[in-house]
Amino acid sequence: MHPLIRRSAPHFIGFAALALLAAPASAQSAKEFYNGKQQMNVIVGSTPGGGYDTYSRAIARHMPAHMTGNPTFIVRNMPGAGSLTSVLYLDATAPKDGTHMTAFNSGLFNDSMVPGAKTKFTDYAFLGSATRDFRACYAWGGTKIATWDDLVKRQQVVFGGTGPNSNSYNGGAMIKNIFGMPMKIIAAYPGNAELFLAVERGELDGSCISFTSIPDNWIKEKKINFLVKLGKSNPEGIPPSVPFIGDVAKTQEQKDIIDVLLAPGELGRPYIMSKTVPADRIAYMRTVFKATMEDPGFVADAEKQGLTVDPIIGDEAQQMVAKLYTYSPDVIAKAQDALK
Repeated sequence: MHPLIRRSAPHFIGFAALALLAAPASAQSAKEFYNGKQQMNVIVGSTPGGGYDTYSRAIARHMPAHMTGNPTFIVRNMPGAGSLTSVLYLDATAPKDGTHMTAFNSGLFNDSMVPGAKTKFTDYAFLGSATRDFRACYAWGGTKIATWDDLVKRQQVVFGGTGPNSNSYNGGAMIKNIFGMPMKIIAAYPGNAELFLAVERGELDGSCISFTSIPDNWIKEKKINFLVKLGKSNPEGIPPSVPFIGDVAKTQEQKDIIDVLLAPGELGRPYIMSKTVPADRIAYMRTVFKATMEDPGFVADAEKQGLTVDPIIGDEAQQMVAKLYTYSPDVIAKAQDALK
């Protein structure tokens, strides 16, 4: 054998060995990655006790069964700026390895449509949504505001919100600005639990909120009066006589603005990851999310808590998000004025 070849052989073997050692890491599949993870993190952009928190804890109980390694899911509450804090966390300081997902208030979609917004949701990877959202505005029974007409006639009404970009704030602002209501909105509540307590204490007349977040006993015991629906469906518990907000609009411009503001409601209870997470892990987690939504145990658990399950999965959610940014700048500008 040529001396040069003999001398080079150990080096060649060394490089080959290193390559073999490196191969499993670079070729590691998503299943293999998650099989070695003992903990997953669900970041919820609101305080404990509200709808986003309740959905997330139900999902955290059932999602591990659909993953290799059966990891533990930890739910962490991160309220702030109408849940924007929890969204920005994904690309700020959270690990980008696919172990962190965020549940946020879909009211943020409206604010993200304007030029110069702090975030744009096409920049995130959507696992899906647990349900399409249905929202309604209500007043506490003791206020004597029983119908939309009663609300219109009031000289002053005080509604509450869980932040300036939240659905609860946006719903009240929509009524105030589109219809010229003399409404004061206090958007200082960190979560629905605190907001509900303020309503019961008489600090607030009511709010606009996701139907699934409203306490069951309020509905069963008729402690509140539904005033207007922010969606066209009619879930059990809301009288058929309650009007859809688009039907009480007086002009086509009002109807167009309402269409833009209600569009994000279709994405109801969304879950996202950073788009910098490896694509195969995002794809894997989408299949896990889908399997969880179809799990009879999860569906039964949700029903027991009064939570609807009407999921949107992965690619469909991503396409719906992209559509939000196709409205004309003029209509979007008018819609944003309606949220001030």
